Amino acid sequence: MCGIAGGMIKTGQPPPETILMALQAALHHRGPDGAGRHVSGSVGLVHTRLAIVDPNHGKQPFVDTDGVVLVANGEIYNDLTIRAELSEARYQTGSDNESALHIYKKYGLDFARHLRGMYALALYDPIQKQLVLARDPFGIKPLYYLETQEAFWFASEPQALTKAGLASPSENSNVRNQLLGLQYTCGRQTIFNGIQRLEPGEVVVVKANSAIDRVRFDPWVGYSDESPASVSEFDRFWMNAVDLHRRSDVPYGVFLSSGTDSAAVLSAMARLEERPVVAFTAGFTGSTVRDEREQAARLAAVVGADHRAIEIQPSDFWETLPAITAALDDPVADYAIVPTYLLAKEAAQSVKVVLTGEGGDEIFAGYGRYRGGRRPWPLRKKPWSRHLLDRAGVFREDSTRWRTELDATEAKLDGSSLSALQKLQALDIAHWLPNDLLTKVDRCLMAHGVEGRVPFLDGPLASYGFHLPDRDKIQGRLGKFLMRRWLKEHCPESLPFERKRGFSVPVGEWIAAEGTRLAPLVANQPGVAACCKPLAVENLFKNAAADKALPAWLLLFYALWHQFHMRGIDPTGTVFDVLAERNAG
Repeated sequence: MCGIAGGMIKTGQPPPETILMALQAALHHRGPDGAGRHVSGSVGLVHTRLAIVDPNHGKQPFVDTDGVVLVANGEIYNDLTIRAELSEARYQTGSDNESALHIYKKYGLDFARHLRGMYALALYDPIQKQLVLARDPFGIKPLYYLETQEAFWFASEPQALTKAGLASPSENSNVRNQLLGLQYTCGRQTIFNGIQRLEPGEVVVVKANSAIDRVRFDPWVGYSDESPASVSEFDRFWMNAVDLHRRSDVPYGVFLSSGTDSAAVLSAMARLEERPVVAFTAGFTGSTVRDEREQAARLAAVVGADHRAIEIQPSDFWETLPAITAALDDPVADYAIVPTYLLAKEAAQSVKVVLTGEGGDEIFAGYGRYRGGRRPWPLRKKPWSRHLLDRAGVFREDSTRWRTELDATEAKLDGSSLSALQKLQALDIAHWLPNDLLTKVDRCLMAHGVEGRVPFLDGPLASYGFHLPDRDKIQGRLGKFLMRRWLKEHCPESLPFERKRGFSVPVGEWIAAEGTRLAPLVANQPGVAACCKPLAVENLFKNAAADKALPAWLLLFYALWHQFHMRGIDPTGTVFDVLAERNAG
């Protein structure tokens, strides 16, 4: 896990060293264990390293005898298989990332189809004079780019491009409306004008400073079987996925809630490990939301895990939220960012890799909206159908364009042969999963130099799960049915056939307790005032209640995000300190 950046200069001159150094400095938190730069003609590549595999010798960039150079962020889980296949290749290190360079040398631009893992990478081929960018098919690892008249630039995070002075921090208002309507942004455009993201599964070829070719492949090729699924078949796919995701030369652990996904990860790790698995759980006391620590502790005790729990207080929320929003340069207004960030901070004290349960709901159909979406048309509710601020009555503008990306994906899926359930899953996998859940994990963990791994998104397992017959995913009011059957056999203490209760954070309670104090600070924050009616926002916070919790949370997050990423306000201090800086910047 690392940070990558670089650029290609149109005039043929090498990229300025000052810019490369600025990009490197902006990505230091992603790779505090080392850094490297390489310039070849008009192309410069930058890498900051979080050493996970072959920590002593895996320094990047990798350069082969033909001058082909690679920088990569992520893990290639079929590295050993590739090494066996390419017995003639001359490897310089034991790093799994190096296999991406050699597989490119054999397969050319089709190379990404042969990689099993999570990755965002950049490769320069001086013979073809082309810069190649690639991102894994689920979008687990991020990659952004910026095209100007002078150059083509890219980086693991948008903030690196703005801090290096390559783009001004100006806001795309259409994407902002999308953020406030969905709690995340999606598609190629980011909230920063001019900065775009590689989409999941995309390979982009850049020549003479322009993106001249794009190839995109989906993650579903490789498995399709309409026969009834078995627990033993799931076990084979699942244990192989978790086993590969354990590959590391540094300590690792797991984020553990009381849900089925993390229980499945913990159970599999415990079967594979000789030493106790280190498991991390967050909880809340004095709140109406369910505290998951007790159930997580029971599960940990059953498998002999080393369980470490943290308690999140209201003071943690007010003191830490500015730093969290600063880390989320590609904004995600998902309240789970709070425990994820604080758990990563705790985990960083003892491990460098954490396995998490993201992807289980999308691949094996765990969300309640999937059950509703299978109903006949008159009873079917369209997912993400209403702008999240509509009912709050605070928004100034017509919000009709906020759903454009989802509409386009739905239109494409409507013409496919997928089942109604698979279409709902595919919509989430295209947008919600990479742009909310996976961005949350990437930024919150990388802010503390911790690598997050998501075994549910291992290619063969995910393709197998997605193509399961609907009856093996949902029965009655229970989703993830095959996984629940597996847990009943391998981890019955997880109570797998209880109804999904989900994970919650008491942000509504915390905001309501400080609503009067927050009201003018949020309402008059320049970003919020530009798109919302200040008086309506004040009333929203002064009368904060359970049914207004989500709109209030969205506006609070956005106000802090705008302070830091658009106005340049220092995120040091409490929420109230940062919002009070209305006239600075």
